[in-house]
Amino acid sequence: MPDTRTRELALYIDRIACEGHGACAELLPELLTLDEWGYPVVHRAAVPPELAGYARRAVTNCPVLALRLTKPPS
Repeated sequence: MPDTRTRELALYIDRIACEGHGACAELLPELLTLDEWGYPVVHRAAVPPELAGYARRAVTNCPVLALRLTKPPS
């Protein structure tokens, strides 16, 4: 039986809420970079289990709460 705690998560950016602070890309450069205006670009929405803790830290540190982790649809 698979361990549901290690299921992949998906990274989502609310583009309307995002103000381009860039903290997320600094904390999670494996999955995010900044565009020429300083807004994050998700290069890989699926968060591998080994990066889940770093992704949670990036979500927690977003000053405008524009970054979210969600479970991908089954």
